[in-house]
Amino acid sequence: MTAMEILVIILSTFLALFLLIGIVLAVLLIRITQQIKRVTTTAERTVGSIESVVAGVSKVTTPAMIAKIVLGQINKRRKK
Repeated sequence: MTAMEILVIILSTFLALFLLIGIVLAVLLIRITQQIKRVTTTAERTVGSIESVVAGVSKVTTPAMIAKIVLGQINKRRKK
């Protein structure tokens, strides 16, 4: 076995090792991106539901606040 053959064996071993590590890292990256996609979808759904709740509450509270102010003014006038 010559030095060139040993060098070729060493280099091919390292190439195979780095190729295997690259494949594993690519698979892990794909899994992480899928998990991030699920998290963002859940966050968007949560924000949408919170937004609809806030819109509903604002529709109810605005007339209630106006009625409270009007009743307060009526009560002040009655006391005079």
